[in-house]
Amino acid sequence: MAEEAITLYQAIGGDDTVKALSHRFYELMDTLPEARHVRAVHPPSLTGSEEKFYEYLTGYLGGPPLYTDKRGHPRLRSRHFVAQIGPVERDEWLLCFRQAMDETIANPKLREIIWPPIERLAFHMQNKE
Repeated sequence: MAEEAITLYQAIGGDDTVKALSHRFYELMDTLPEARHVRAVHPPSLTGSEEKFYEYLTGYLGGPPLYTDKRGHPRLRSRHFVAQIGPVERDEWLLCFRQAMDETIANPKLREIIWPPIERLAFHMQNKE
């Protein structure tokens, strides 16, 4: 009998972990002095951003397609053109994600699997030098 593969979403702990990761990510962005540039390209309240990020990450990691069910195709790059994202903002975003992931995903092997595509995504989102 073949083993059923589990998704990263399931492996990291499902909804509770994705919620914790999303929340911690925006909490760090809102409070770390070294994230001030990436924070500045976000709206005054991060509530909507956190909700969208949670929905996106849920599907991205193999959970229910919350984002696409609610909002359609992510079109991440075009949706982010309103924000000036240069190397500084990109690196600050990655700093927040890395720390949030380190604090909320216990298994280092799972963090190693998640990190490279997240890093590529951040570089893809950069829209200014």
